[in-house]
Amino acid sequence: MSNGAALHCEAVSKTFSESDLTVEVLKNVSVSVGQGETVAIVGSSGSGKSTLLHIMGGLDVASTGRVTVAGKVLAELSEKERSRLRNEQLGFVYQFHHLLPEFTAQENVAMPLLIRGVAVREANAVAAEILSQVGLETRLRHKPGELSGGERQRAAVARALVTRPACLLADEPTGNLDRRVAQEVFGLMLKLNAASQTALVVVTHDMQLAAQMQTVYELVDGKLRAR
Repeated sequence: MSNGAALHCEAVSKTFSESDLTVEVLKNVSVSVGQGETVAIVGSSGSGKSTLLHIMGGLDVASTGRVTVAGKVLAELSEKERSRLRNEQLGFVYQFHHLLPEFTAQENVAMPLLIRGVAVREANAVAAEILSQVGLETRLRHKPGELSGGERQRAAVARALVTRPACLLADEPTGNLDRRVAQEVFGLMLKLNAASQTALVVVTHDMQLAAQMQTVYELVDGKLRAR
């Protein structure tokens, strides 16, 4: 593992088998993401970008190879330990916000801290602080249905970063937004990344957004190559 890497994939391959058909989606992928580094992964639809991101986040398991997050090899952890690592060291943002509709923005953002066992008052205070950083200080008590699409995605970014993770993994985080709002949300993610030195890995089909990252990789025929 390279020094200072928040996340490291070593010779990761992923094969899916169904009846007589075997498809190798990822082939011997190796990549390191340093603390505070920004990385974009691009590729055509179905190229395996989301599969790679899920393996990086411990949501899927590689067929071969290994993934290390914050110095811990995912395959060597129990499911309970992996869940704890995801809660403490990884943040996730998806194309759809996945906020719980019955809870306020503040309650949604506080939830990862509550799961960790942080006291309610402290969790709410930290949630309010990070929501302020994403420009939602006047929306703390609004439920997702009362927020615009851009505001919901900002709240999702705040929730992903509330635990101060080693690495933020984002899968098409602006794919559901129009161009102006997408750039606002993406710019916000880069600003928070710079401030917190959280590693940022973004899967996107948007080359304009990818070009704003420090490093861009492309997945082609299951292999990762620098652009």
